[in-house]
Amino acid sequence: SRQELALVAVTALWGATFVVVHLAVQHSGPWFFIGIRFLVAGAAAAVVFHRGLRCVRGRDVLAGVSIGVCLFFGYGLQTFGLQTISSSKSAFLTALYVPLVPLVQWLVMGKPPRLMSWIGIGLAFTGLMLVAGPESGGMELNVGEMATMLSTLAIAAEVLLIGHFAGKVDARRVTTVQLLAAGVMALLAMPVAGESVPDFSWVWLSAAVAMACASILIQLTMNWAQKSLSPTRATVIYASEPVWAGIVG
Repeated sequence: SRQELALVAVTALWGATFVVVHLAVQHSGPWFFIGIRFLVAGAAAAVVFHRGLRCVRGRDVLAGVSIGVCLFFGYGLQTFGLQTISSSKSAFLTALYVPLVPLVQWLVMGKPPRLMSWIGIGLAFTGLMLVAGPESGGMELNVGEMATMLSTLAIAAEVLLIGHFAGKVDARRVTTVQLLAAGVMALLAMPVAGESVPDFSWVWLSAAVAMACASILIQLTMNWAQKSLSPTRATVIYASEPVWAGIVG
């Protein structure tokens, strides 16, 4: 379907962001970079969708902030981890959310995935371990790896929340709110994490602007496509992200 093809396209784009972020955090702290990335994305979305924002409802704000919290923890912890681990290892660990989605969907929403969905999840996760498995030396579970593993819980929650609110809210409004919410929370987290504003660099600035454009497209497409696709079915498509990350890397 159009929705599935759209998710395949943005998943390829999502995979390409790993390398860009990995380079950017060599010149900027993770929370500052995430904050600038999402604030720029949210501001751009507000300009593009300004007419639709005039009729924003409480449900749009609730959905946007809820998903924004997941973005904050998911991308924040993932970016934090990329300071000390490779982009391929980060992609592999992030893929752990794939089997989490159907399990949480079953436990929280009471919707057990169908047999073919379980088979798809199993094949996807097995493929991820083969394609994006950790390099020689194995897993040491350092701080970066543990942070990345925690980010998978937030990413799984994001997919489920998008599926829960899809069809009940306006995708343009929710996308704008969630991006702004994630950006504000990331900047507020800087003093807590002991992080300061980095010296100016064209590397983190250009990366933040590029990631902002990618974030708008990715989040808007996810909010639109999951109106007609279940979280489990969408997750099978998202599972190809480390493959794209490996190709681009």
